[in-house]
Amino acid sequence: MSYKSLRAAVNDLEKHQKLIRIKTPLDPDLEIAEVHRRIYEQQGPALLFENVKGSPFQAVSNLYGTFEQTEFLFRHTIEKVKKVIELKADPTAFLKNPLKYLSAPFTALTALPMRSRFGVPSLYGKTTIDKLPQIKSWPMDGGAFITLPQVFTFPPNERNPMKSNIGMYRIQLSGNEYEMNKEIGLHYQLHRGIGVHHTEYNNSDEPFRASIFVGGAPANAFSAIMPLPEGLSELTFAGLLNGRRFRYGWQNDHFISAEADFVITGIIRKNFKKPEGPFGDHLGYYSLEHDFPVMEVEAVYHRKNPIWHFTVVGRPPQEDTSFGYLIHKLVEPLTTSEFPGILEVNAVDAAGVHPLLIALGSERYMPFRERKPEEILTQANHLLGKGQTTLAKFLIIAAEGDVPNLTTHHIPEFFTHVLERIDLTRDLHFQTKTTIDTLDYSGSGWNEGSKLIMACCGDKLRELTAELPTDFDLPKGFSAPVFYQKGILIIQGSKFTGTESYEDAKRLSQWLEKFDLSEIPLIVIADDSQFAAQTENNFVWVTFTRANPSHDVHGVDEFVEHKHWGCRNAMIIDARIKPHHAPVLEVDKKVSAKVDELFKKGGELEQWG
Repeated sequence: MSYKSLRAAVNDLEKHQKLIRIKTPLDPDLEIAEVHRRIYEQQGPALLFENVKGSPFQAVSNLYGTFEQTEFLFRHTIEKVKKVIELKADPTAFLKNPLKYLSAPFTALTALPMRSRFGVPSLYGKTTIDKLPQIKSWPMDGGAFITLPQVFTFPPNERNPMKSNIGMYRIQLSGNEYEMNKEIGLHYQLHRGIGVHHTEYNNSDEPFRASIFVGGAPANAFSAIMPLPEGLSELTFAGLLNGRRFRYGWQNDHFISAEADFVITGIIRKNFKKPEGPFGDHLGYYSLEHDFPVMEVEAVYHRKNPIWHFTVVGRPPQEDTSFGYLIHKLVEPLTTSEFPGILEVNAVDAAGVHPLLIALGSERYMPFRERKPEEILTQANHLLGKGQTTLAKFLIIAAEGDVPNLTTHHIPEFFTHVLERIDLTRDLHFQTKTTIDTLDYSGSGWNEGSKLIMACCGDKLRELTAELPTDFDLPKGFSAPVFYQKGILIIQGSKFTGTESYEDAKRLSQWLEKFDLSEIPLIVIADDSQFAAQTENNFVWVTFTRANPSHDVHGVDEFVEHKHWGCRNAMIIDARIKPHHAPVLEVDKKVSAKVDELFKKGGELEQWG
């Protein structure tokens, strides 16, 4: 089964009791997002908002709200696509097991996009930007945004769909200095395919045309975030995952997704920017206002009875967590071919994806002598030098073979394994004054920061404990020590105010030299130690989104030897909020109280109250 439209997917979900309709008129300014977050937190169904104030169009969210529902949407194609990907990773697999892969060539046929022969449904009607559902998710957002756009571009002088790029770059529809109905903001980050096209157009006389698609088959939105090799069009993957060739047409020299619900066409102005943002983003903070490219709107098209497809972004996990889940499920067979020696990678969603990457590698260089990190350091640098993993800030890598069944997907156990084995005098490797994720404000500037590789291989060096040393105490300004798990102690620090606070962290490390912390190798300084230690998600979010390794990693009895930094006792990560960090996302209390009525007895969403 394949979906010819978003409406077909919505109807399918409703038929299987995986969608609820909300008839109460709701304001797209904060109210709809608040409803979405509450249903998502309960792992509820998809939501069809039938009455969006200020817009004639319905809106749907939470299509991918649970892993189970995401798999349901693609239940007829996931296994088939996996087989195609497995053959790409190892073409000889067909010869080894031809019956298993017999369907793969037929699945591959759906990868070829085709021009629509029976009209272009997405060109049914025209509207304007101000009539679209103006979804605003967080109080400080700069305006309304498209949160699930499929931004389509060609390189200059190219019209072959297979040479195109589709990316999911957020689009600001209103607010700031944008002229309503004439301009929209286009925010794209480091390592995005559209950036290559933009550079080429800046050196060309050709106008930089772009088309933005919203809706269509659920596979289309997913294809826009799929990490594909450069030169491989997302249209092919959309066809594979939907089980139906991607249909397209043309209108006024713009490429049109034939079955999208909405299509915005326009021209991205060269060498011209306007302020975009703030925007509540997937690290759990606001990405602040910065200058980004502007697209001049030419037309806004829609299909008959369209549905506006959106999601709400915020501190993970959120709906987009399912994207990471499905990506891992599909591309896991490619890991070893893309990164030789790497067996598993986990870009930790609860830490905001890029701040923390944990990996399981292979140590095969010197099997005749004592095991220590050697090959896994090469593998770590490969991860930091290719594709989306280049944005990782903390990379923790362990070698397989030291214990059975080690996996990156059981995070507490993985941390235990690493902390039992890591040699803090040898196994910490920094990269300074480099690039980090655009959305990560923990660094020394926008897109500027540092990275830390933590590696371990070999026998246990220590037992871990959740007991403080005898007569343990703390200097002034530090309090409330609490263990997250054995070997990880979280200490509450006074508010970080500036340069002097870096000295506070050093003062703590010097104070702790009088204690034997050999069984507590990791100490985290937090604004609220109880909160940070409360759950796994809290621990990884606080620790790794609020620290810049070069500035915020300290050590008890630290040293520098021939430009290598290490410590002879515990390692300290200062994960307090810094003055230059972006604000934490918080809901609007008045809006929250208003939405409460929907969930109370007699309200339309009473069953979820």
